[in-house]
Formats: sequence, structure tokens, C-alpha cells
Amino acid sequence: MPRLIFDIETIGVDFEKLDKKSKEFLLEYAESPEEEQLVKEGLGFSPLTGEVVAIGILNPDTDKGAIYFTDLSNTLEKYSDKDIQYTPCASEKEVLKEFWDTAQLYEQFITFNGRSFDGPYMMIRSAINKIKSSKNLVPYRYETEGYGKIITHLDLLDRLTFFGALHHGRRGLHMWCQAFGIKSPKDNGITGNDVAQLFKEKKYLDIAQYCAGDLWATKELLNYWEKYINIK
Repeated sequence: MPRLIFDIETIGVDFEKLDKKSKEFLLEYAESPEEEQLVKEGLGFSPLTGEVVAIGILNPDTDKGAIYFTDLSNTLEKYSDKDIQYTPCASEKEVLKEFWDTAQLYEQFITFNGRSFDGPYMMIRSAINKIKSSKNLVPYRYETEGYGKIITHLDLLDRLTFFGALHHGRRGLHMWCQAFGIKSPKDNGITGNDVAQLFKEKKYLDIAQYCAGDLWATKELLNYWEKYINIK
């Protein structure tokens, strides 16, 4: 069965460029300048006020993958490192199109929190860019294996928390990596919160390499899930 791990990096729009009514909606419940700033910094979490700047994919069975990322400078060239091919793209639309062209070749998708974030985010942003998704990344949440059926989207955060039964388990990838002794992509000094600033500084390759770290960490977490936890 062809399987694919994927992960995305996003940034928010410039708050000042939003229309007046949108600004009012977003700041409706902010009661202090600090809360207003948090709203502005969180615009990248919604596909309505953000965009995808990188998508990473990794085949966990071959350890080959790719990172499609936005390069507004148009100066970076495609290259490979550790079986990951880095492909600069001119726009979000091109990044998304590259992903969907590859995704149609796979039957199972593996993520960490991808069913709640990455999957729906990409499908909405694709529609906004007038791109048809080649796969449904947000299928029935409680899919099971057996009798010819597969789990089309294996969200490791869902599975490792037993769909919420582990009340305090919905933590970030970094904490799960720490618990299992996996190298966290955050160990290199970059977190998802830094992506927007890196993008402003035109450090597009730094974003792509950070995304690659998420892929490898997710693969290692998948190994623990399959070897020690998943009972078929």
C-alpha cells in the first residue's frame, strides 16, 4: 500500500491589509493590546487568514521525499539532501499543485494532527486557489483496518491519544518526541512560531529544512505506533 507522510508550514496575512469588518471580527474578544497581538500572530492558523508556504512529503517505506516551498526571490534551485528533494515554487498555488499531483499516487496519508489542521487547511487553501484536491484528506475520523479497508488518513495525534481518551495527551510534536526519545525538529532552534518571521526575512530554505525535520520526527513516531501500540 503506497503511504505518504505530509506536513505543512503556514503564515498569516498582513493584518493591516484586511478589510475593516474582518479586523473587527478578529479583535472582537481581545481585551488588551497583548491579546490583540496574539490574534495578529495567529492569523496563520486559519486558511481564511493564512497561506501555505511549504508542504513536506515523505514515503516512510523508502525514506524518499520532497519539500515544495514558496521562494518569492526566484533565486533558489532544486536540490536533494538525504533523499529529500527541495523544490522552490513561485507561489502558494504552485506549492499546492505540486502536492496534489503527487498525492494522487498514494492510498494512505500519515500526519501528526493533520486531520484537524494540515488536511482541512490544504483543502480550503486549494479551493481558494481554484485547485481541485486529488484526495480527501479529511475522511471519517474513526476509520479502521480490515476486510479490505484501510485507514486513509492516519493522524498519529488522534491515534496516540486514543481519540481523546488520554485527556492530557494533546500536546505538540516536540513533547511527544521528547517522551519517545526522538530528535525533535525544534532542537535546532526553530519552531512553527518562527516561520512567519523567516518568511519575511526571505529565509525560505530554512523553512523548508524545518519542515523536513517534522517529517522525519513523524516517521519515527509512526514506528513506535506500529511496533508497540497498534494492535490489529
